[in-house]
Amino acid sequence: IILAKMMKVTVALALVASASAFVPATNMVASTRLNAEVVWGEYDDKMWDNDAKKEVYAKWDPTAPRTGLNFNPFETFGGNSPDASGIYPGENRYKDPKRGDVSYAIMLIEKAEIEERIANPKAGEEPGCPGCKN
Repeated sequence: IILAKMMKVTVALALVASASAFVPATNMVASTRLNAEVVWGEYDDKMWDNDAKKEVYAKWDPTAPRTGLNFNPFETFGGNSPDASGIYPGENRYKDPKRGDVSYAIMLIEKAEIEERIANPKAGEEPGCPGCKN
């Protein structure tokens, strides 16, 4: 009888001790980053209208690497325009931007600005430059 009780106690202690192997550790932190901090754009979560895009374009340096603060807001990729951090639809961390009002009259003004930008690109702006997606 004593041997049976000792076996029961031993089995119970073994079960309790091994159960902690299946409990998640409290200090475990899941990390999905690869030592890279996300750099959000200046207009992230703000109005991303043509005036904001022109401001970002004015600061854009095509010869510097492309980041959330250094990108061409008018550059398209796969037919899509970037959000306020230079991220395109379908990419991780894309945020649908807050868009301004659009009318035919506004679109005509923007069309003239686009033609002016195309006719007078920034120095260093060419396909494959460090500040470009394409």
